[in-house]
Amino acid sequence: QVQLVESGGGLVQAGGSLRLSCAASGRAISSYYMGWFRQAPAKEREFVAAISWSGGSTYAADSVKGRFTISRDNGKNTVYLQMNSLKPEDTAVYYCAAARFYSGSYYYNPLRYDYWGQGTQVTVSS
Repeated sequence: QVQLVESGGGLVQAGGSLRLSCAASGRAISSYYMGWFRQAPAKEREFVAAISWSGGSTYAADSVKGRFTISRDNGKNTVYLQMNSLKPEDTAVYYCAAARFYSGSYYYNPLRYDYWGQGTQVTVSS
């Protein structure tokens, strides 16, 4: 019912910035918590950031706090991840996800998300 397409990934030097976009179609994302996750080779998928229905609450993993910012534009049906001060350890495939929660208590858990994008590669060189 919801299709998600990420874009904006690429190759960047350490210290640089990228902005990822997640364009949704099928249904309005205003009914969904939205999250970003990432997965590096040989590692499990990990939580990066999440945002509540209207953007009133945001959450970020300790590893990216102060560097990454999640935002949403429900009018454009799009979610963003602004990534600054990138480090080589940020290299991963980044996934956008949507969850129709009754509450925001499980924003960090990938198993609680219902829809996923195809992922976009972010590579940070040293």
